[in-house]
Amino acid sequence: MINKSIHLNSPFLLKPCGKNYLWGGSRLNDDFAKGIDMFPLAETWECSTHLDGPSIVASGKDKGNTLADVIHHHPEYLGDNHQKKEELPILVKFIDARDDLSVQVHPDDDYAMKYENGSLGKNEFWYVLDAAEDAKLVYGLSRRADAETLKKSIEDGTVEKYLQRVPIKKDDVFYIKAGTIHAIGGGALIAEVQESSNLTYRMYDYDRVDAQGEKRKLHVDKALEVADLEGGMPPGQILRVLKFKPGCATEFLCRCKYFQVERMLINTERLREMVSFRTTILSFQVLLCINGCGTLFYGNCEAIHFFKGDCIFIPASSVTIKIHGKAQFLKISC
Repeated sequence: MINKSIHLNSPFLLKPCGKNYLWGGSRLNDDFAKGIDMFPLAETWECSTHLDGPSIVASGKDKGNTLADVIHHHPEYLGDNHQKKEELPILVKFIDARDDLSVQVHPDDDYAMKYENGSLGKNEFWYVLDAAEDAKLVYGLSRRADAETLKKSIEDGTVEKYLQRVPIKKDDVFYIKAGTIHAIGGGALIAEVQESSNLTYRMYDYDRVDAQGEKRKLHVDKALEVADLEGGMPPGQILRVLKFKPGCATEFLCRCKYFQVERMLINTERLREMVSFRTTILSFQVLLCINGCGTLFYGNCEAIHFFKGDCIFIPASSVTIKIHGKAQFLKISC
């Protein structure tokens, strides 16, 4: 039951929803101690109000309720930028790609609104947490191809010759704009921030079959209708500048109309003062711990102990937050 009493806008932990897609592995349990009885465990939807995978509040007064229910009863948690929507505009995931994901593309908001029952489109951001030595991703086409040529190549199994494959390494970042043909390659461990959408048009899936021996459904016509077919534009890594203050360093990783992502490096081991901040009236924040551990203090000496892999939701206009420990976060806001 939702606690409808007057809340201080205090942070709380989230518990994710797991997804057992056939290309997943075991690292989300092994590396992040998710404790989800699922294999393969391909994705954990860490901060989500989407019907296909809502996350659960794991601490505080509303422990045990879905994040969607909490925000429905407390839309002020989203901040002035989003309060009228009464739903989270983003979705935050961990992705363990033991094998290659399907080659796919996502529509933009206008197309999704018109043809997918008013859904959001899907622009997304990837932060590479780890990558095998030979790991790659598909990012667009290596050269321009028209829709008819691509469709024929998908049918006869030669489409891979048109795909632009990009080597990746730990700490790389990529912005995947709606319409970009893409795929995460096997051996990659990824943190993803995206619009709150589960729209994926699967173009090609290597003729794989699922546990029941069935090929997964393709959406070739829709994919080619929304895809950018120009090709030949490899993604570059952005210029990243660390800004330092006592106990904390930050760098911008991505800023677009849908979300902003920073990396925070916290180290208060040799300080007597903790790192402190609070959210503004405009937006909530999400802290995704990608390494380390520590303690987040708020309110009247209340505390959240966090560990690698934890996700913390911080409502707009939050109480002052202080962090002690040695950890890295992705800090996400809208």
